[in-house]
Amino acid sequence: MSVETYEAIFWAAMVTFLIAGVIKGTIGIGLPTTAIGILSQFTDVRLAITLAVLPIVAGNGWQMIRAGNMFGTAKRYAIFAVFLIVVLFVTAVTVTNVPTQTLIIMLGVVIVLFSLISLSFSPPRMPDSWDRPAQAIAGSAAGILGGMTAIWAPPVMIYFLARRLDKDEFIRATALLLLAGSLPLLAGYIVNGQLAGETGKLSALLIIPTLIGFTLGEYLRSKLNAERFRTAVLVMFLLMGLNLLRRAFFG
Repeated sequence: MSVETYEAIFWAAMVTFLIAGVIKGTIGIGLPTTAIGILSQFTDVRLAITLAVLPIVAGNGWQMIRAGNMFGTAKRYAIFAVFLIVVLFVTAVTVTNVPTQTLIIMLGVVIVLFSLISLSFSPPRMPDSWDRPAQAIAGSAAGILGGMTAIWAPPVMIYFLARRLDKDEFIRATALLLLAGSLPLLAGYIVNGQLAGETGKLSALLIIPTLIGFTLGEYLRSKLNAERFRTAVLVMFLLMGLNLLRRAFFG
């Protein structure tokens, strides 16, 4: 990578992760979807995913600290977390064998699916008796998606919608499962060597704009109509996902 190319990616990534941090701080989700979705519009999708790894860990860790009272939440969603961690790690370690074209398609589908689910879909209420197998299935699906694309929110959100969680429980459970997924993602990318060298250093630097953006987002959450902002962001996600699919199939 030339010096000019590195500098262009550096500044684009700094701005992108600042925006992604603001969105996560405001609505609680959307950091990897925003960051990878924007970066992959003008750079290699594998590089965009790799750069997001350390900011994802930092952002999710900070969100979990801010959520508080996590012991009971961790006990309730232990099955989901275990399946997510194991499957995501295995997938992340082997992700280097997946063709770039396949990753672009996967990423586009995941972002479009996530947007459509969040905008309009409400699954039927899940009976309590189905909770354990549902956690295992949703955790495995989230692990596969997360290991390949660094975005595992869609299965998590579908499960939460089906369980009809209240606002406080939703924030705590989201913080738990986002952090649970980010740790094996980090381990997998260290094992497969993709976080080495300049890429790893840049990923670490991107933690700074991410946390600054998160702090700004928390402030904005109390000032703005969060639901309207969330809708606008999801529409943006949908357009980015559709553009990735256009790029994959039509060049």
